[in-house]
Amino acid sequence: MPAFVPIRAAETSGVSPEQKELSLLARLADAGSVIVALSGGADSAYLAWAAQRALGDRALSVTALSPSFSAHDRAAVDEFVRAFGIHHEFVETHEMENPAYRANAANRCFYCKDELFSVLDAIAQQRGFTATAYGVNADDTLDFRPGHRAAKEHRVLAPLLDAGLRKSEIRQLSQRAGLPTWDRPASACLASRIPYGTEVTPERLTLIERGEAALRELGFRQFRVRLHDKLARVEIAPEEMDRSFSKETSAAISQALKRVGFAYVALDLEGYRQGSLNETLPQQKRS
Repeated sequence: MPAFVPIRAAETSGVSPEQKELSLLARLADAGSVIVALSGGADSAYLAWAAQRALGDRALSVTALSPSFSAHDRAAVDEFVRAFGIHHEFVETHEMENPAYRANAANRCFYCKDELFSVLDAIAQQRGFTATAYGVNADDTLDFRPGHRAAKEHRVLAPLLDAGLRKSEIRQLSQRAGLPTWDRPASACLASRIPYGTEVTPERLTLIERGEAALRELGFRQFRVRLHDKLARVEIAPEEMDRSFSKETSAAISQALKRVGFAYVALDLEGYRQGSLNETLPQQKRS
């Protein structure tokens, strides 16, 4: 299986996003054929587009369906691949059958990604693809990401990271390519809304999905509904916070979330921030 040689940050300083894109396309072409894990976010969508541009039908993008993947995200993926003619398939994954995943320890993401990459490995072997790849970028190494260990164990390629592409550059290049995902808000699986130590169940995931759908219907764009037993802790992006504090809007948020099944609703005064549940972890567990 071909392996990319990572480009360290020092080597990409002063390198333009356009030059990094050329490097990315060359690396993908050298891979021969590749399966891309497509979640539908800005990073994986850009990687899927780049892989198809570099490899044509020798690139296959695959999206995993499970209870932690929302109907909203599935519709977004379907719209994207249809609009750009991406060679794509949906497949089912079964991380919910793994007690270690459901237990929701700090390394939950490892078990999810281990299941995903096992499924992709099987497809690659059955159909003769030489590599699998996922959309980790140069900024993602700054956060706690247990899924990276699963990627290393499965020898999954990280083309965006290897090209030294940062999130802002991926958005810039996606906009230039006309990809509607260029400004899509950050998204993660629904299980990331459940505090560590609280079991991941289909019922809890469904409740969170309904809560976030309700916020979307109220016109909010970047947010999370974090589940704390019967309480919904709502994180809203700083630029949207002022609207959420109005009497009418806060009442609408409360009513909507109680209607879907929450008993209590609270607005987090710090607003949306990525991986806020990691704040409860001891520092030594974030490595």
